[in-house]
Amino acid sequence: MKPRTGTWILALACLLATGVAAAQTQGQAVRVKLERASKQPALRSSAALVLDATGSSVLYARRSDVAMPIASITKLMTSLVVMDAGLPLDETIEISVEDASHRRGDVSRLTPGTELTRGDLMHLALMASENRAAHALGRTYPGGLEACVAAMNAKARELGMQAAHFVEPTGLSDGNVASAEDLSKLVMAAAKVPAIREYSTDTSYEVQVGRRMLTYRSTDSLTSKPDWDIVVQKTGYIAHAGRCLVMQTIIEARTVVIVLLNSYGKRTRVADARRIRRWMESSEHVHGRAESALPVEPASAAPAAT
Repeated sequence: MKPRTGTWILALACLLATGVAAAQTQGQAVRVKLERASKQPALRSSAALVLDATGSSVLYARRSDVAMPIASITKLMTSLVVMDAGLPLDETIEISVEDASHRRGDVSRLTPGTELTRGDLMHLALMASENRAAHALGRTYPGGLEACVAAMNAKARELGMQAAHFVEPTGLSDGNVASAEDLSKLVMAAAKVPAIREYSTDTSYEVQVGRRMLTYRSTDSLTSKPDWDIVVQKTGYIAHAGRCLVMQTIIEARTVVIVLLNSYGKRTRVADARRIRRWMESSEHVHGRAESALPVEPASAAPAAT
């Protein structure tokens, strides 16, 4: 009996050891997963979305389905419907009194009577967020402003932007709203248009107004950084929207869409974009060693929008 008892005890000890090892392995896997979940970029934007367009996966989301004012991100949609209409970019357009009528937050060097081509106006609207240029694009759309806004809303429906709604072409109105998910679709659509890609990512541009040459610069400082490969971008700001930034860029050989809405502070949206890039470059996900999509941050963790 003793040999049998000894064998049984040995077998039981081996079984217990195997169980402990398995439990330790499982516990380690859970800890690794929790550690990955905690390694989220510390963003200060009220709503955000990071989409890996190459792998069709959401890498990060914060209140990404909430509609909120989008400010001058609107100009991407304005430019998109103008391009869809096939309007000639070399056609000369005169800035009118209507374009220059006082709007809160509107600062412009384009005085009534200024004549520029449609391409020039789109360039300034996308790169320098020129409001009068964007208004002139909408005013000269076939059928006028009302038809332009109708086309913008129709395009939003076509792209599946479920929460989006537009009331004017500049973004000065807080009635222009969309969710971060909506804007990711707009960014990807805009990135397919060569003129929008070129104009939005230019760093500076000169136009002649009367006898003067006016130099405009990009509202997005990242376009001048050689270490960023930006395909298309647009910034935005009004009080109700906060600082906004959308872009399609290349990070670690992947096409990535970044949407940042209602960022706190003048430089925060750019800082958030940099945080996202550093996070992606250091993340195991990017190098194919983690799960197909990183955890989505719950809505309750996000600060309230202003």
